Amino acid sequence: MTMTLQQLKQQIADSSLTMVIEFWASWCAPCQMMKPVIEELEKEYKNKIKVIKINSDLSPKIVSQYTVQGLPTIIIFKNGKEAERVTGAQSKQALSKLIEKYS
Repeated sequence: MTMTLQQLKQQIADSSLTMVIEFWASWCAPCQMMKPVIEELEKEYKNKIKVIKINSDLSPKIVSQYTVQGLPTIIIFKNGKEAERVTGAQSKQALSKLIEKYS
C-alpha cells in the first residue's frame, strides 16, 4: 500500500500509540534482514506501537520530507513528534530498547 505524505502525517498526529515508521526498499539487503525483526516487534508490542512501512522508491516525497538519507531508517514518533531515529540494520534487542523507551 502506498501512502501519501498527508495520510502519513494524519496517522502520526492521530495515533495514541508510539509510531514506528520504517523506510525500506526492495533492493536494500539490510532492509530485507530487518523485515522479520520488525514483524516480530510489531507482534510483541501490538498494543503499544503502530508500525508503518514506507517503500522509499514509491514514496519520494515522504523520504524527502523526513530527510531519510540511508536505508533502512526507522523513525520513532511519540505524541505526534519525532522522538528518535536510527539508520542501518539494527538488532532486535536495540530496537526493543528504543520501543521500550517511548511506549
